Amino acid sequence: MTITVERDTGTGVAVVTLDRPARHNALTLAMARQLADAWRGFRYEDDVRAIVVTGAGERAFCTGVDRTSVAELPQPASPFTIDDPLLAIGPKSNDLWKPVIAAVEGMACGGAFYLLGEADFLIAGEGAEFFDPHTTYGMVSAYESILMAQRMPYGEVARMALMGTAERISAERAHTIGLVSELTVRGGALAAARQAAATIAAYPTEAVQGTVRALWSARESTRTTALAHAPHLIALGNLPPERQAGLFARRVRAERGEKQGEQGEKGEKGEKAEVRLR
Repeated sequence: MTITVERDTGTGVAVVTLDRPARHNALTLAMARQLADAWRGFRYEDDVRAIVVTGAGERAFCTGVDRTSVAELPQPASPFTIDDPLLAIGPKSNDLWKPVIAAVEGMACGGAFYLLGEADFLIAGEGAEFFDPHTTYGMVSAYESILMAQRMPYGEVARMALMGTAERISAERAHTIGLVSELTVRGGALAAARQAAATIAAYPTEAVQGTVRALWSARESTRTTALAHAPHLIALGNLPPERQAGLFARRVRAERGEKQGEQGEKGEKGEKAEVRLR
């Protein structure tokens, strides 16, 4: 299983975990379908009154879509339509109005914002970091930027989106600008999110869900209008897939070269230290 769901009927809290730690919890097409099914299923589970979404391990919450799983996904030729496999992975996109809290450890980037953008609030461990690699690889950050613009100051989301892989927002900075509502010690986000979810789940669920819906209605029209422009911007601004892949491969080679250089430098320093000891 790549998506696991744990239910605690005593507290009324369910925990949805992206469970691919070896791949930084990157999303496959199968996981996207599992997430949509999970959110829609929770609408009928009266024993579940609040949900936490998190990623397995401490290295990453989610690093977006797994490029290898969507490489062959066909796209319509028209710039007026686009098939985005992540559009329905969030709770609000599946008409779920029970509160969802995101517990973030490690990296959260790119397609992770589809989930974070539809969570009601975020709790993060102090090692969390947020970034958007799209522009680095010749892709338009449309849906991601629109969703994050609903919960971050414009200048902050603009800098993150435009700077690509060169810009990472630390957990402390995310807390300062209001993206993260609570900052915990490294590894403590899930426990804090569970506790918050249990508190909310103890309240009458009708009042809670009505409040969630009211909060989202305050910005729904702006969000809906903005999202309607996203397919055209992506179709017009994205580089062809082969050029995206070339940029991605070039960066991977550069990172490997840097690591090899660092290892060589460490080895040279060790040799010099050994000479001095002799």
